[in-house]
Amino acid sequence: MRLLFAVLSFQIKKLIQKGIFMQTKSLREIILSGLFIASGLILPGIFHVYGMGSTFSPMHIPVLLAGFFLSIPYAIAVGALTPFLSSVFTGMPPIFPIMPYMVFELATYGTIASLLYRKLKVNVYIALIGSMIAGRIVAGFAVWVLATFFAAKLPGPIIFISGAVTNGIPGIVLQLVFIPALVMLLNRYNIVRRDGIRHKP
Repeated sequence: MRLLFAVLSFQIKKLIQKGIFMQTKSLREIILSGLFIASGLILPGIFHVYGMGSTFSPMHIPVLLAGFFLSIPYAIAVGALTPFLSSVFTGMPPIFPIMPYMVFELATYGTIASLLYRKLKVNVYIALIGSMIAGRIVAGFAVWVLATFFAAKLPGPIIFISGAVTNGIPGIVLQLVFIPALVMLLNRYNIVRRDGIRHKP
């Protein structure tokens, strides 16, 4: 009887500890999501002051970073909410037709980065490049849908994707240099791991 009581007490204690850990992890992800969204609202304004907003795509940086730090549902939320809230509060991007395809594009960035890096454990560069490619493909499809079914004045998907890559080269280079460096730096100092942020011991 004592043995049974001890086993039950141990299992209950484990369940309580697991519940506290999950609550702490969820709260941490909510806080981080808010920080990434806030960064996605502030950075474009800073870049636009110097006329570099469309060249460097600053909104993409915190959204891509979110994929490396957050689980997929939170990464999707950051990607979708950032351009929507930016459009509502700052007018950038225009609410139609640019904001709708950016919602899908940035949500894909976060999703694929989180999937590849945190779930499938692939190299940070492969995860980043894979998410950038997938996001532009999804954006191209969204552009086609908007142009075809909502009469949006947008180029064809192939022209759009090629233009986004060509015109966005400075931003792509910035992302390829800055994002992996930051992720690897945090890994080195044991601040971030593939299943999320953790405190230094």
